[in-house]
Amino acid sequence: MNCYLDRDIDALMHRTMHRPSATGQISGPSILRFGFGLSLLAFVVLFHWVNALSAWLAVGAILFYVVGYTMLLKRRTSQNIVWGGAAGCMPVLIGWSAVTNSLSWAPVILFLIVFFWTPPHYWPLSLRYRDDYERAGIPMLPVEQEAHIVARHIVIYSWVMVAVTLVLIPVAHMNWLYAASSLIFGAVFIVQAHGLQKRVAQKLADVKPMQLFHYSISYLSLIFLAIGLDPFIK
Repeated sequence: MNCYLDRDIDALMHRTMHRPSATGQISGPSILRFGFGLSLLAFVVLFHWVNALSAWLAVGAILFYVVGYTMLLKRRTSQNIVWGGAAGCMPVLIGWSAVTNSLSWAPVILFLIVFFWTPPHYWPLSLRYRDDYERAGIPMLPVEQEAHIVARHIVIYSWVMVAVTLVLIPVAHMNWLYAASSLIFGAVFIVQAHGLQKRVAQKLADVKPMQLFHYSISYLSLIFLAIGLDPFIK
């Protein structure tokens, strides 16, 4: 559904111009049928075989991403990724509720980890493809602000994200494996963020924003792997 709504601007950006929705390889009605079909199937599977809470949280995630982010925020504000990114945090709530049929502070902290991770993950990509977003008229932060301001925001969110990962230790009674992982991987993330800020301040021709972008993917994977393995550590 996101591809359907963004097919006009996707056709203008090098990063997305080859998507089947942008090239017309798949028709608009076909995209919508597929999107609605998957959404309906997801709801039915969760509601019937898991529980109602996880099913309705999934519906909320889909609606927030399609309506909140794609339709309302993406083309109107440079804070689109910050608030729109909340839709990408919903899977931790859905997963937790699927297992426990309830919510508690632990999944809220997991939600916040992904929430504060999203801007320093996506803004480096936006720096790399700034011209694409400007051409398409998308007010991403690097389009609206100078690079040094974007870099400062990345650093701030990185520090907050790492701090939130540490909050999970007392809230969820985590063991040494997660504690060590959150400190080590978080320190690397912060070093990478400050490195990007330094390269921007030096006005280098290539500030290598994708270096932080690629690490951010590994970082979140490793953090959640540590979360999954930590309960088995006595």
